[in-house]
Amino acid sequence: MRIIRHPAPSLHTLPAAITMGHFDGVHLGHQAILRQLVARARELKVFSVVILFEPQANEYFALQKKTEIPARLTRFREKINEMTKLGIDLVLCLRFDKAMAALSAEEFLQKIVFYYFKVEYWLVGDDFHFGMDRKGDYYFLAEMARTHQFTLQRSPTFSLNGERVSSTLIRAALAAADLKLAGQYLGRPYGLVGRVAQGHQRGRIIGFPTANIHLLRRISPVLGVFAVTIKGIGERVLQGVANVGLRPTVDGNGTRVLLEVHIFDFNADIYGHYLEVEFIYKLRDEKRFDSFDALKEQILLDAKQARDFFDHV
Repeated sequence: MRIIRHPAPSLHTLPAAITMGHFDGVHLGHQAILRQLVARARELKVFSVVILFEPQANEYFALQKKTEIPARLTRFREKINEMTKLGIDLVLCLRFDKAMAALSAEEFLQKIVFYYFKVEYWLVGDDFHFGMDRKGDYYFLAEMARTHQFTLQRSPTFSLNGERVSSTLIRAALAAADLKLAGQYLGRPYGLVGRVAQGHQRGRIIGFPTANIHLLRRISPVLGVFAVTIKGIGERVLQGVANVGLRPTVDGNGTRVLLEVHIFDFNADIYGHYLEVEFIYKLRDEKRFDSFDALKEQILLDAKQARDFFDHV
């Protein structure tokens, strides 16, 4: 897959089948759209192109209004990983800022989409809007399709268990610790990814070494202690126990969300490794302990409960 963050003249009039959106989570509904896009692009012998924005538009506007930012399910790299699996050829990632927010729907098409791509096919989801004041919708794009001679298609709503699959629905399932339901909507267990960083090695001192992963996100959609599986160390899928949170016992009033993973029966140096940690079962909420001894006792109990869980699944 080719990833472009700054459109260049070399892209000019690249033949393309396009879709556009946040694709937060790359859930089953998104996957249906992306598979349909790839299939049609191959039929037409053009590039399958996904247009993304960083930050996401809802994050930009929340910051401007100083309102709460919804927890993002997937960071940019995680989206790219999933889109690569689905066969997308090119992702154009545009910076969403004041200038981008001020573009009308028609200006966005003329200055960016039609300038850089020769659009042969455009696939939209069932809640599609773009441009200033969200005035660009399916009907607006249908007029553009007639003028610019491309095929426009709307993907049907993707439902499961009688519910329209959406990122909001998945966030709600994760907040309720219903990891099984979230996994059904995603088509895979929910996971977080990141690179193992050097920590304070307090876990090693108490006989419980952890891989520390800074999540580089404002808000995590999952918090607490979980039984997890770990990918990214050789070919094996490993098991462990993980804490996602602010580490109140260690850091007091911490503000940076950290993922700490203890991998069972494993003691190699994995600093710098890029790990994918999948959350399988929630054991408890994160809490503050009065002493490190109390924390150690609870950690040992968490590990036992996680091992017991994996022994019976």
